[in-house]
Amino acid sequence: MVKWSRFNIASIVFGFAFLYLPIVLLVIFSFNESKLVTVWAGFSTKWYVQLFHNQALLDAAWVTVRVGLISATVATVLGTLAALAMTRYTRFRGRMLFSGMIYAPLVMPEVITGLSMLLLFVAIGFDRGFWTLTLAHITFTMCFVAVVVQSRLLSFDRSIEEAAMDLGATPVATFLQVTLPVIAPAVFRAGFSPSPCRWTIW
Repeated sequence: MVKWSRFNIASIVFGFAFLYLPIVLLVIFSFNESKLVTVWAGFSTKWYVQLFHNQALLDAAWVTVRVGLISATVATVLGTLAALAMTRYTRFRGRMLFSGMIYAPLVMPEVITGLSMLLLFVAIGFDRGFWTLTLAHITFTMCFVAVVVQSRLLSFDRSIEEAAMDLGATPVATFLQVTLPVIAPAVFRAGFSPSPCRWTIW
């Protein structure tokens, strides 16, 4: 049985307070009557009322939702297919290059990746806007999906797939009815967890 010392308890309390206390204070002071965050002038919801009358912020929030959902969905599909390719096909021409392109956003600073994509869009004359932002998010997040799903596929019992195909199932039916339901928790966690799905205000 693990014994908790005072130092361990104090470290955990301090760590959680350091992480979450600013968020709690931000929520509390969002109901402040005063514009000054250092002065509490009473409880009020007027700032939330003004928020829903601010069309610019509402438009930005709607763009955020669309970018997040579209990029997470596409990245989940592409990342899962990439994980399948790297797990099931261990030898094919260009596999090392393919793996490097998948894992590059994990080790490359996001600023460098973003600047590279900006230069690419400028070079090919692609107008910067909603779709370039979505493509950038897909590029950033697809690698997370591939890593998580690949780790799940490495421990997958392939004899289940072989049994399904022996019973007459096609490869596509085997994947949809056997493989995908088993790895579905990993796919969902990889594609729609807060880390890969980075919500960015336009």
